[in-house]
Amino acid sequence: MGRPGYSAEFRRKVLDLLADGRSVASVAHDLDVSDQTIYNWRRQDRIDRGEQPGLTTTEKGELATAKKRIAELETEVKIAQRAVELLKEQTSPKGGTRRSK
Repeated sequence: MGRPGYSAEFRRKVLDLLADGRSVASVAHDLDVSDQTIYNWRRQDRIDRGEQPGLTTTEKGELATAKKRIAELETEVKIAQRAVELLKEQTSPKGGTRRSK
């Protein structure tokens, strides 16, 4: 995962430069990317390779998808609950009980 605007290929090339021995500051300066961004990419790469604890890129994607789906379902439940409330209001007399004739 990464900030939109940097392709996965670009991030991979940056990580390859670091693996070749270049410093973060040097790569950041040459490619006009912030040091912190490169540190984040390196950290995430280490997590993805199992060298550091944390959520992998795949797990982060799955979590984001699940959170989005949960939000959609919560919205659907709210809509259904509101529909039930409106139907109850339409079928129940206001201000008292219903009389049989």
